[in-house]
Amino acid sequence: MTMWVFGYGSLLWNPGFEFEEKRIASLPGWHRSFCMRSIHHRGTVEQPGLVLALDAMAEAQCQGLALSVAPHRQAETLEYLRERELVSSAYLEKTLDITLSDGRRVEAVTYVIDPHHVQYCHLDLEEQAQIIATAVGGRGPNTDYLHNTASHLIELGIQDEELDWLSARVRELTSS
Repeated sequence: MTMWVFGYGSLLWNPGFEFEEKRIASLPGWHRSFCMRSIHHRGTVEQPGLVLALDAMAEAQCQGLALSVAPHRQAETLEYLRERELVSSAYLEKTLDITLSDGRRVEAVTYVIDPHHVQYCHLDLEEQAQIIATAVGGRGPNTDYLHNTASHLIELGIQDEELDWLSARVRELTSS
């Protein structure tokens, strides 16, 4: 059986593992948002940044990228993803049903936010922009994470009005 991984943030532009097939996919009931404070990769404990997570929302639908993993690479891929995504336990690993762009319905390993975790937050877009504009962590500026994700969504033909607004607003904030 083929293992699929659903990417909605940095997995779009930096999966970090070998995959066989990639498809645009939809995940119902979840919303992509900067609802996780980053204290490792895009911020610090003293000045947290923000990273994307999937927040449960009944009427929402998140479009992202589904990546299939060959059977002989599944164990190493899961090990890699768990090391990368579960660093602070703010994400929960779930297997969720997604619909691929060609109509197939498959299960995919997906990382969603734990709404009870201390790193979970719900901020308005301007607050998000102010944080992202200045935060820096172990993997670099928070701005790089935002702009890479927004530009890859555009390349894939996926519309995300919130990320487009944030990207434009952060460019304004950092241009002076």
